[in-house]
Amino acid sequence: MPAMTTLPFDSYLDHLGSESARFRAVLADCDPTARVPSCPDWDAADLLWHLTEVQWFWGRIVTQRPAGPEHLTHPERPSTHGGLLDAFDEASAGLQDALRSADPGEVAWTWSAEQSVGFSFRRQAHEALVHRLDAEQTAGTVTPLDVSLAADGVHECLSVMYGGCPPWGRFTSHDTPVRLDLTDADLSLWVALGRFTGKDPDTDVVHDEPDLAVTPDPGAAPAAVLRATAADMDAWLWNRSPASVVEMSGDLKALEHLTTILTQPLG
Repeated sequence: MPAMTTLPFDSYLDHLGSESARFRAVLADCDPTARVPSCPDWDAADLLWHLTEVQWFWGRIVTQRPAGPEHLTHPERPSTHGGLLDAFDEASAGLQDALRSADPGEVAWTWSAEQSVGFSFRRQAHEALVHRLDAEQTAGTVTPLDVSLAADGVHECLSVMYGGCPPWGRFTSHDTPVRLDLTDADLSLWVALGRFTGKDPDTDVVHDEPDLAVTPDPGAAPAAVLRATAADMDAWLWNRSPASVVEMSGDLKALEHLTTILTQPLG
């Protein structure tokens, strides 16, 4: 079932275009050696190349659907700032053109259980949003995030990036519901806290760790409540804002369990 926050596919494409354009404009005028606050190992040039690679990759994946990435030959990084900007322009236009000409319902490879072009519409809009915020934080010119996109970003981050139990694993709920209130979107999302167990058949790594799952309203009182604007909640979930932007209340053990999960790096 689609999330209650999900936007129309043409809206995701519009957001991908506008967020990518803002990302590019900020970094065009930014010192390429400026450090990225959320990714201290990167400078602005690294950030520019990262999103270039991401958008190039997913543009190719959508274009060659349903084939996977096994035979892709990745481009070489340009040596100049101007070359990086040109490479981004080409990659970003390629991704947007590929999505514009594709049916979101068509089968396409992804790293997710959802094997569709539609996954890339949503995921790449949020990828561009988060890295636009990175660019602005690097340059010291942060502008507001779109409320509807940020609200969907909260759901996508919780359900896809943090949640999303793979078929070889198992999520066991502790019956500890937590409610996240997005104060400017008139929306509440619920997660169940629990544990993820299973053995990854590709790596033989055995997992046994705290986890969460997005759930419908359980009709019960929450063990803990988190409140923030959609933009602040989305940025915090992506480790782009401090925890102080989120008001937290309720059971301390539930909050500790949740923050243990949500402080894991996402990239």
